[in-house]
Amino acid sequence: MEKKKEAKEIKPTQIERWLRKHKLQYTAATRHPFVYSIHDGSIDFSSFKKWLEREYVFVRTALAPFAASVLLKAWKSVDSSDVEVMLVGLGYLNDEICWLKKEAPKWHISLTSVVVDHKPVLDYFRFFERLTSSDVKYAEAVTILWAVASVYHYGFGHCLEEGNNTPEEMKEGCKIWGNESFKQYCQSLENIANARLEEASEEEVSKAEVLILEFLENVVHFWSVSLGET
Repeated sequence: MEKKKEAKEIKPTQIERWLRKHKLQYTAATRHPFVYSIHDGSIDFSSFKKWLEREYVFVRTALAPFAASVLLKAWKSVDSSDVEVMLVGLGYLNDEICWLKKEAPKWHISLTSVVVDHKPVLDYFRFFERLTSSDVKYAEAVTILWAVASVYHYGFGHCLEEGNNTPEEMKEGCKIWGNESFKQYCQSLENIANARLEEASEEEVSKAEVLILEFLENVVHFWSVSLGET
């Protein structure tokens, strides 16, 4: 009886509460028609090609600098052990860039001549540029880093689940984010984010929630552009 009582008293973490509260927005990102079309095999290869081009620019010019800024904030934090997790994340970004470079010739893509001029994509890039500011608190930044990893893991991981019709040409990319190792990385980020949010002020927690919603909205637009939507 005591064990059951203790189990009932376990409170959901801040991120768990947000995932329940904003389930529709989170699902819109992780089960976006672009990602789902990979899962069911209906994707137009030209859409995947467009995504490859923009993803390369995104990782190099927006996500990598942001991740590096989170690493710096982690280094300055009270618990410097967070740094090890951030370094793991940078390794995944490097793996992705290497994969994109390897894929480019297969799809006849010149990564040096990719032009990004769609407003939703540029807005997405600017969002991460803003987050590199020293004014952004560590709790806010690491929460968004978790959100990015989580959306990619549960989105592309779905493309590897039983019953998928993911084209063979796309499975290698899905495995970058859908594997068990990346799942553990996401969990480590979630643990860190929850710990930092517990220490944060109410204002910082509120700002982190607003940023999560802004990220989810941006990533949905990013996926949509690859389908030819604006």
